[in-house]
Amino acid sequence: MLPITVKRSVELLGLCLIVIIISRGALVIMPILMAFFFALLLMPAFRFFKKHHVPEVLAIFLPIFFLTLIAIAVIWLFSDRVAVLLSDLSQIGHNIAVHLDHLSMWISNAFGFKPRDQLKLISEQSGKFFSSLQVLIKGALGSLTDAVIFFGLLPVYTYLVMFYRNIFLRFILMWFKPAEQNKTGLTIRQIEKMVKNYLVGLAIQIVYITILLGGGLALFGIKNALLIGLLFALLNLIPYLGALIGNLLGVIITLAASESAADIFIVLGTITVVQFLDNNILMPRIVGGQVKINALVSIAGIVAGGAIAGISGMFLAMPVLSILKVIFDHSEKYRQWGVILGAERPAESPLK
Repeated sequence: MLPITVKRSVELLGLCLIVIIISRGALVIMPILMAFFFALLLMPAFRFFKKHHVPEVLAIFLPIFFLTLIAIAVIWLFSDRVAVLLSDLSQIGHNIAVHLDHLSMWISNAFGFKPRDQLKLISEQSGKFFSSLQVLIKGALGSLTDAVIFFGLLPVYTYLVMFYRNIFLRFILMWFKPAEQNKTGLTIRQIEKMVKNYLVGLAIQIVYITILLGGGLALFGIKNALLIGLLFALLNLIPYLGALIGNLLGVIITLAASESAADIFIVLGTITVVQFLDNNILMPRIVGGQVKINALVSIAGIVAGGAIAGISGMFLAMPVLSILKVIFDHSEKYRQWGVILGAERPAESPLK
């Protein structure tokens, strides 16, 4: 038997190796990993078609086809709203200039920093900004190419994962002794149910946040209300960090479309109300039975996922952590890792 320190060192080295492999091969690994999650999401539809004697190839193709149509519709709606926002660039420039003038006057009155000195500072920093912007644009072009490859391969991978699903299941079960295979099968079914509920819940969340936030802002007469609602709903797929970015972008869009500073407070207030309803009433009822991960691990996992594999890593961080918790909870050897991931706080200190 190896000492406990050696075992933990081997586990940490293995974790580091996995991180390096995912980081280096993200363009190949992330579409496959995403395809597994979409395959789990589409399995109920596949079983429905199979139950009604639809050929297997067609029963796999139809759910993927309908999901692709939904994704195309969302992308078209988003791009259409962005086009509406950018349709009058002169008005956007005017609104931004008004807000900058107000900000300049406030800085001058509050800190005694004269507008002439502010302009000098801006001119000095603009050169650095545009040089950095060139680097960002080059990186974005590379990211755009990666995104085309990613989304082009995703439907193909999803189809193949669903088609060869029994091979993957057999591969997993062969790692366990016959006496352990029943428990392993139950764990796999629990993971499938958890992932399906999580992804369906996210889809429902996108719909009702877009309706509530977009409709609420429209009632107040906020321009581009639907764009703000849809953008916030999509960013909210990334827990914690997505909502923060959504608030910031909502303010920026409002500043570009309106001269009134009061509209900013209306947007932030409406987002706060919708977030409260989402976090405390709606989402817990929709996915109340899913595995809960504590906030510290969630935020750290999302940041780490983004650093390792970009936006797809941030999106997949929570379902991957939830799957790991289910696996750890069903393992005698690694149950302590399930405890550190979970949100179940002991009523009293364990030291007592």
